[in-house]
Order: sequence, then structure tokens, then C-alpha cells
Amino acid sequence: MNCIITSPNFPPHGYKFCRALKNSGANVLGIGDEEYFNLLPELREVLTEYYKVGSMHDYSEMLKACGYFIFRYGKIGCIESHNEYWLETDAKLRTDFNVPGIKANEIESMQYKSKMKKKFIAAHVPIIEGEIINTKEEALNFIKNTGYPVIAKPDKGVGASDTFKIHNEDELNSFFQNKPDLIYFMEQFIKGTIYSFDGLVDKDGKIAFCTCHKYNSGVMEILHHDLDLYYYSLREIPDKLYEYGERIINTYKIKERFFHFEFFKIEGEKKEKYVALEVNMRPPGGWTVDMFNYSADIDLYQEWANIIVKNEFTSKGYTRKYHSCYISRKNNRNYLYSQDDIVREYGHLISCYEEMKGIFAHVMGNFGYIIRSPDIDELLNAVQFIQKLKENGGN
Repeated sequence: MNCIITSPNFPPHGYKFCRALKNSGANVLGIGDEEYFNLLPELREVLTEYYKVGSMHDYSEMLKACGYFIFRYGKIGCIESHNEYWLETDAKLRTDFNVPGIKANEIESMQYKSKMKKKFIAAHVPIIEGEIINTKEEALNFIKNTGYPVIAKPDKGVGASDTFKIHNEDELNSFFQNKPDLIYFMEQFIKGTIYSFDGLVDKDGKIAFCTCHKYNSGVMEILHHDLDLYYYSLREIPDKLYEYGERIINTYKIKERFFHFEFFKIEGEKKEKYVALEVNMRPPGGWTVDMFNYSADIDLYQEWANIIVKNEFTSKGYTRKYHSCYISRKNNRNYLYSQDDIVREYGHLISCYEEMKGIFAHVMGNFGYIIRSPDIDELLNAVQFIQKLKENGGN
């Protein structure tokens, strides 16, 4: 099989997907705007060929690159980036070259929050009330029904970029005076805990692997209040979360790809109540795929490649042996315990740790740990130890 990977050099761990494809017997064909010799050696050694374009934003260049690979190698079986930024480009290329996967006419319902809501409703999954607002009058009419606070976020957007929490009419006025020139979607503010339902589906749209994660805070709060982040996987997936996740997969009819769905678990409810927030038809960010692997002692990079090339998932008997947790630390915080203290006290739990650079550091911190334990109390004690600040030593 011939597989085209767009932007194979970003994020940096993307080479693991390329290596897995090669291990499965595929020709791995890269398209990017980085110079070949600037690519990681681990990536260069697994690429069959690399085509450098002047700009990945120039679609005519992307078409030319794919056409070259087809002329040289034959039919293309996969076009993928695993990168939210290039999902639309990938979908257009699949459409133009008739390659399996998400097509151009399907991508909007995976990018626009207003269209995601319609999919959730079709899947009979609870939602947070929301609507597109273009004027202050429309916003006030919406707020009459929900009350303050409300959240205003770009209808098409990733993460918490350009997102606002509005508490009163003064803040509403300021929002309309200063907001970016984007279409905004307004939602009722809900207090709850963020959970994700994550995994991989095969070519038949069946869940091959899944897990869920609980987050200490949302991206908006982390960015706005400069908080530390941690999130961890559960060994047992709540029944309702699995049910809703499976319904969303079936409604979208996604195949041979990773997924990352976000939910709120509502506080103060006697019964578990989850409401859907958004879908991401890609692997979750950061090191989360590695967390998948550490939690069950499997290789989801390789399993994805096995599905793409052979529609095989070889780890069918996997179990979630561990809770796997990502823990961030930031350079502007005065932590009580040093790196040596952490290794001495909890080194037996640490799967890996690494400096985070560039845009990742804003959310993921300047330094990150992945730890794992079968015991949730041991894991959470380690989180508190690693992120504990000196008295009066916040920022």
C-alpha cells in the first residue's frame, strides 16, 4: 500500500506513525514544507520518499505532489496527517484522488461546533444549549433563556483560542467591541468535569481500542489563569460515556482513524450525567497516544498502521492495566520538590518525562511527566507531590 502523510514532521512524535506504516509494509510518502535534511533522522529513515512544497497552504502544490506520487508509485490507499490544522486539506485530497477516509463534503460537521450539535442530537446524546450569535441582540435573546455566565467561542476553532467567558452585560459589550472577525457560537456555561472518550476504529467503523480520560481543568481555564495541567485515564469506562461515544461514532460513520470526543460530567447530579462538547477526528493531543500505550502495554501507533494496511488489530485481548497520567510543570512556578525529589519518591511510576517546547508549552507546560499506576490513589498522590508549590510561591 502507498500511504501519503502530510506534514509528517509536525507534531514531532508524528514519525512514530510513519515508522509503524513502514513496519506494516507500506510505502510512506511524505509531503511537507520543511527542508528534507531538517526532518528528524527517525523520520527520514522510514520515508520512502519526501516531496517538499513551497507552502502547504497552496492547494495546487499539494495536488501536484500527490499526482507525482501516483505517477511514481501507483494507487494511493491512505492520506493522513493526524493534525487538526490539515484535516480539511487531507479531506480535499482524498476527495480529488478518491482515497478512502473522510471526504470534503463530510468535514464541516467535524469542524463547526454548531454542526457538531446537530450530529449529537441525531445520535441522541445530551448537549449544552447553544447557538450562533452575530449581534448583541441575538446574544441577549439567548441569555434571557440561559442567564449569565455564557461561553462565546469561534464556531470553527480548535482548543480555547479566542474563547470568552461572559459574566454580565458590560463584558458582553466588551466582547462585541473587541471580538475577532469570526463567526461565534454561544453556549450556556455549565460547571462540570471534563472527560474524554478516546480511541481507534477499524475500516468497518468498529471500535478497536478505547479509553477515557479525566481532566483537572479545561484548556480555557489553563490558558486564562496559567494553571498546571494534569489528566489521567480510567481503567473502567463509565457505561454512559461508552454508550454516547459509540453512538457518535455510528452517527458520523467514521472509519480507520483515531477519535477524541469531549464531554462534561455535570456536578451535583445524583446520577451520572454527561453532555457532549465537541468531536475531534484525530488522535488526542500531546503525548496521549503514548499514554494509551503505557496504560495497556500495547502499541497504538502500530495498531493504527495495521488497520490501515491490513485491517488487523492484533491486540484484541488488551486490558487497561494502569491509570496513565500526564502531569505538567511550568517554569514560572516555584515548586516545592525538585526533579531529584520526584525521581527518588516516584521514579518507579514514571514512564517518561520531557521538556515541552513551542506552542505546546502554553497548555502542556514547560516540562511534562507521564506516570502510571494500577492504584488511582497512588497516582493522585504523585500528582500532588509533583505539582506542589512552596508556600506563597505560586507564580
